[in-house]
Amino acid sequence: MEDSAHSGRLIPRLPFRGYWRATFAVIVLTATCLYAVTWIATPNTADVLLRVRRLDLAHHTKPLTPHEVPRYLADALVAMEDSSFYQDHGVNLEGLLRSAGYDLVHFCECQGGSTITEELADDIYMGGSDHSVWLRWWDIVLALKLEDHLSKTQVLDAFLSQVYLGSGAYGASQASERYFHQPLRRDSLAELALLAGLPQAPDLLDPLTHPAAARARREDVIEQMQADGYISAAQARVAKAAPLLPA
Repeated sequence: MEDSAHSGRLIPRLPFRGYWRATFAVIVLTATCLYAVTWIATPNTADVLLRVRRLDLAHHTKPLTPHEVPRYLADALVAMEDSSFYQDHGVNLEGLLRSAGYDLVHFCECQGGSTITEELADDIYMGGSDHSVWLRWWDIVLALKLEDHLSKTQVLDAFLSQVYLGSGAYGASQASERYFHQPLRRDSLAELALLAGLPQAPDLLDPLTHPAAARARREDVIEQMQADGYISAAQARVAKAAPLLPA
């Protein structure tokens, strides 16, 4: 016979279940409202290419067209800066959460987690400087807007035409002339890998003033390109052995 002391016992509800559901609902609602407000407050971004042209004129360079961007330069940039570039829509949620978690644990702003599209949005609309968490949110919303107006190829072209690459050089074309004394189309794999590694910290990785750091960064780029399948092991060996700058 069933024990009457147990037959009427109710399984206790998990503590705070309702509280956490309500909290989650509030977070979702707040984030949705914040996103909507930021979407309205941020620029339209339909004029992004016009803004890029204006920046290029100010820096005495010119916008890059798709046929002017060497394949290995685009590959190297994606490999180092944004491996999911061709899959995401301007924002890498996984990378963003990972960097936010790291910064939270270490009480710092150590990892950016920015995509190439976010960096372009920051350069064009936010002045390219470090920002607060709130303005970083603007970068994210602007990146989502940008990808409604630009193809992936256009994002890369626009980014590479105006990004600062050290020694007063803006854009890959100007940097190629500054460092290698030749047009971008003539750059080798090693030279393109060097250029692709500079956006992270152009002044600290400047090959003219910090050659050891620039060489180490170039090797990182080459190794990542090999790991991602953009180049072979033989190509990587040749590129690593190449001189950093022309004699």
